[in-house]
Amino acid sequence: MKHLKLLFAGTPAFGLPCLNALHHSPHELLAVYTQPDRPAGRGRKLQASSVKDWALEHQIPTVQPIDFKSQTTLDELASFKADLIVVIAYGLILPRVVLEMPRLGCINVHASLLPRWRGASPIQQAILHGDHKTGITIMQMDIGMDTGDMLKKASCDIGDASTSELHDKLAQIAVAPLLETLDALTHESIIGEKQNHALATYAPKITKEDAAIDWKKSGIAILRQIRAYNPWPIAYTKAGDTPLRIYEAELTNQTNQKPPGTVISIHKEGMLVATGDNPLLIKRLQFPGSNTLSVSDWLHSGQHHRYIDMVFT
Repeated sequence: MKHLKLLFAGTPAFGLPCLNALHHSPHELLAVYTQPDRPAGRGRKLQASSVKDWALEHQIPTVQPIDFKSQTTLDELASFKADLIVVIAYGLILPRVVLEMPRLGCINVHASLLPRWRGASPIQQAILHGDHKTGITIMQMDIGMDTGDMLKKASCDIGDASTSELHDKLAQIAVAPLLETLDALTHESIIGEKQNHALATYAPKITKEDAAIDWKKSGIAILRQIRAYNPWPIAYTKAGDTPLRIYEAELTNQTNQKPPGTVISIHKEGMLVATGDNPLLIKRLQFPGSNTLSVSDWLHSGQHHRYIDMVFT
């Protein structure tokens, strides 16, 4: 059976199911490209990426360029004589010279149904905007941002998933269409589909400030925010001067006349908070310096009474 000589370029854990599948496929995984180790945690110690950890464990050569501007870096890349580079959430811009270096170019595994949600935060934006479906697009890369021809797609329902849950689901869903794409490329039996650029929407990079809750918004908008920003940066509000992070909530069909942000009641099912329409029932939260806990567990602390009628800001 014919096989391809592959390079993999990726950084976070999202790419690991596909990377593992490539390793066990008939194709030859020559090396892994991943971003340089970065300071992380309170001690700011250098931390390797999830992809680098995987590569070291599986004894796959690992390359960590800062960028692709130097001729030395380009010469090293060329020396692999790869047929194809598979890119998944790499985080570095690949210039034209890199995109055109392999015989079959570069393909990208993108976590949306292109042309919807091009850019850095496709999973979060799909949840924030109430999309019912999302998926994976295998795309031939060009110099634009997620603008290349589409090779394969796979879709799934979003339901009430958080970004954390949907991230893991999409990482697994990506494996089959990627392997099918490689098989088709091996046999030169795939033709890309042009994107309709008029239908494109953009997914900007997420910031911590995006996660601040405006209680005047509708309950469903706030609930989507809580789901979209879990596991990072986590939706938050303020109880007086105390920041409060909210991990889980559900929408109620109750009516309410109190100002948005008012804590209406607290009981074992959760903390009921007024919004711009239907109140939200907060199920899991976190106070500064403590672990994440359910409202039911928090009730045992005896601190909840002072929050009744408090207005979150």
